[in-house]
Amino acid sequence: MEGPRLDTVRLQGLARAYCQSAVLYTALDIDLFTLVAKGEDTEDKLARVLDISPLNVERLVTVCLAMGLLALEDGRLVNAPDVQRFLVRGESSYAGPWMNFTRPDVGRWFEMTDLLRSKEPPRILGAVADITVEDARRYHDATHAIGMGAGRRFARGVDLQDRRLLLDLGGGSGAYGICAVQAYPRLRAVVFDLPPVVEVTKEYIARYGLTDRVSAVGGDFTVDRFPEGADVVVMASNLVMYDEDVIQAVVTRAHDALLPGGEMHLVGEMLSDDRSGPLDAALWGLGELIYGSGGKTHTVGQCLAYFEKAGFVDVANHDFLPGVLRRVSGIKRS
Repeated sequence: MEGPRLDTVRLQGLARAYCQSAVLYTALDIDLFTLVAKGEDTEDKLARVLDISPLNVERLVTVCLAMGLLALEDGRLVNAPDVQRFLVRGESSYAGPWMNFTRPDVGRWFEMTDLLRSKEPPRILGAVADITVEDARRYHDATHAIGMGAGRRFARGVDLQDRRLLLDLGGGSGAYGICAVQAYPRLRAVVFDLPPVVEVTKEYIARYGLTDRVSAVGGDFTVDRFPEGADVVVMASNLVMYDEDVIQAVVTRAHDALLPGGEMHLVGEMLSDDRSGPLDAALWGLGELIYGSGGKTHTVGQCLAYFEKAGFVDVANHDFLPGVLRRVSGIKRS
């Protein structure tokens, strides 16, 4: 029997996927979802409040309906549940800055052909090699809310009751440390990140009133000596920035720096061992080409091997955020 008839529909969808990104960005620019949530829930109302022609409102709303961002109920527009939770400005869960986080990179993705052919040697720190305090502040304005969500998930999913000092490698705004000490009153944390970044880290720590329990130390964790005394090490959301040699070296140095019986957790975008997905993880790795780094997406099997080679025992792989992030953990022998 003949197989299914092939057509170009899937490929056409991929070729024009950028159109959906542009629609989302536009909707955020004009606060479409916030206006709908506030009762501007018809096309006529939106046209008036936005001072946009009825035709153009119809065009935009039609695509948002087709994308599942909006729905119609009794002739009124309503936000999809995830849109209502994360894309309504003023809500505590508002994630608009995160949705716009990679928007400045869009043009570079369309230069990918030339970037692939570049002979320019990669830099270990890639995009953050020349980071300034202001760069770090803009970066974490966009990412801190998402980081806090991940930090709370980590604190719920990992028992730190008997731990005393958490070392967060490349902890940025300090989200993991902040959430961990909030959940475990006897725990302290230290964030180890580049000197310009820790100036911003200190601002976030102060914002949460935790300067007595969370500290920030400047340094490059790929080469500099780690702060001492930690019985738990976390490295989260920076895995794709580095190649195999750097990650192996960092995991080994973390093992050596840990107190006996301590534990390490590596949280990041990881591929299945056959590299068939998740797609988002693969894309983050390719994106490192834009930033000029030597980074890549690592497989789960590679990450497990980094821990085992470093000397960790009870090495395990955990589903951290299904389809997005995984967590590999290990224990240093007592």
